[in-house]
Amino acid sequence: MLTYILFVIGLALLIKGADWLVDGASALAKRFNISDLIIGLTIVSFGTSAPELFVNVYASYVGNTDITIGNILGSNIANILLILGISSIIFPLAVQKNTTWKEIPFSLLAAIMVGIMAADFYLDKNPVSAITRSEGIALLAFFFIFMYYIFETSKREQAENAQNNSAESNEINQPLFKSIFFIIIGLIGLSLGGKWIVDGAVSIATSLGVSQSLIGLTIVAVGTSLPELATSAIAAYKKNADIAVGNVVGSNIFNVFWILGVSSIMNNIPFQQKNFIDVGMTVFASLLLFLFMFIGKKHMLQRSQGILFLIMYVSYIVYLVITEGAWSLL
Repeated sequence: MLTYILFVIGLALLIKGADWLVDGASALAKRFNISDLIIGLTIVSFGTSAPELFVNVYASYVGNTDITIGNILGSNIANILLILGISSIIFPLAVQKNTTWKEIPFSLLAAIMVGIMAADFYLDKNPVSAITRSEGIALLAFFFIFMYYIFETSKREQAENAQNNSAESNEINQPLFKSIFFIIIGLIGLSLGGKWIVDGAVSIATSLGVSQSLIGLTIVAVGTSLPELATSAIAAYKKNADIAVGNVVGSNIFNVFWILGVSSIMNNIPFQQKNFIDVGMTVFASLLLFLFMFIGKKHMLQRSQGILFLIMYVSYIVYLVITEGAWSLL
């Protein structure tokens, strides 16, 4: 009974935590004359990527590196196909030109780099393939380049917005401490809610006789992306497309350059040949997101495209279940 109660409470915390985080982040952006997109790419992305960070760093620390690469790739695929799919169905997402030409291609570059770094048995004919510590340092270098770009963009926006700021706009900003408080309790709500939902779902599925392998491929994989899902869905509901899109694109960049970089420095990350299917799916999803910016309404992720994203994600999950999980049900 406690499992079911925590599951329901976790769901409520997840939704309310996302609501608080979006409100706090938006207010913070207005106070400092920073765009919602920059806040989405930084504070919100950092916060919603926390589950992936904790899971991967702990897995690397204890030497359980097999879960690391799957968690990163699985989360990035879910971020685009599942989260942006649902968010754009709730409300079509207008994407800034800067995001189309810079941030989305940067997330595509991250996916391609993972494939290149892990292709030792294809490029170097090595029998064992892995993302090494030196490659992890290279990933972190790209992360700091991205953060420098965000910092410079933020400074430029602050200067531009300061000129257009009026006394009236300053009056409607909520107090700084309230914005920060909303962000903190929002992140806490997302963390606790996500954990209780995943733990509850695993417990319920196990009690129903579903295999641990199948649970890992479905519930747990989506579980670490629940904060991104809740945040982007709530942002889309509030018609805040910049946070909805910035959260997803920023999370994908952080997952590869920051989380995978840190994890591979702690321990070499082994890479199996079957993982190239997941790399290919990550690259394809990122490329499709970029192409959708020029199909139909320019720089707009439309409802029909969101539906296609969802169909692709469900098909991908079915493929995983058939190829990797079905045997455990026998």
